[in-house]
Parts: sequence; C-alpha cells; structure tokens
Amino acid sequence: GEVDKYGWVDIGSSFLPSDIIAAFLFAQLENIDTIQQKRKKIWERYYHGLFPLREKHSLRLPEIAENATNNGHMFYILTKDIEERSRLIAYLKENNIFSVFHYLSLHKSPFYHDKHDGREMKNSDHFADCLVRLPFYYELTLEQVDSIVASIKTFLIQKGANDN
Repeated sequence: GEVDKYGWVDIGSSFLPSDIIAAFLFAQLENIDTIQQKRKKIWERYYHGLFPLREKHSLRLPEIAENATNNGHMFYILTKDIEERSRLIAYLKENNIFSVFHYLSLHKSPFYHDKHDGREMKNSDHFADCLVRLPFYYELTLEQVDSIVASIKTFLIQKGANDN
C-alpha cells in the first residue's frame, strides 16, 4: 500500500488543486500564525528532547544556520547507516509510532538511471540511507512528542547494549 513518491520514472507535471483542496488550504492560511506556532513548538520539543542523545549515540539532528529561520516543516534524525535506520523505523512501528525514510537518490531512480554518468554521490546516498522523518502534524501533542523521544532513547540504549 505504500506509494513511491520520490522514485522518478519520467518527466512529470504539477497540477492545480481542486476547489475542495483550495478551500481547505484557504482555511489553513487564515490560521497560519497559530498553525506555525504549534509546528515550531513540536519541532523544538523534538530537538531539545533528542539533543542529549547526539554524542553518545551518534545521532544527528537538523541544523539551522544562524542566518536562517525554521518553518517547522518536518523533523528528521540521521542514523549512522541504513541498517540502523531500518531497525529504528521497525522498532518505532512496533510501538505504534509511524516514522518513514524520506529521500531516494535521484541518480538511482528508474527515470534518471540511464542519464547518470556513474559518479558516486556520497551525500545524496548518505541522506537517502540514514534520514528518518518523525511523525509531524498539527494535531500531534507535546506529550506524544515526548513519548516518541522516549522510544527513540530506549531504542538507542538497547542498541548500545547490544553493540557492546
């Protein structure tokens, strides 16, 4: 039942939204300040909850440049490799937390396969293999964020115990 949204297979197009979608978007635009404030609170809760796990567990968090702002679009973490990412996603799913990987490297997609010159794309492949998107939506409560953070911490502690 999963759709491969990022696996390019041909030249695509962008389509205008239906009237119903446009009406839904308009209602959100009318409440943009409230929605953005909540999304930023969720983002900050994830960040501060996961920050202590960075060094001991080699967990990478989003970095916001000093001259940039954060719109609270999504929250992701970077694991050390694809195996750890896969185990983490499975562990979270077992605990009713639905996280996903996000990016597929364009140069590995069916559409681009015969167009790629074969160069190694280390950064693209690293992010494709290691990035985990955490649940992130307006109705998500800060208590649920804390629970997700606790589950990630438990996973990393168990993983660390198994690595020794």
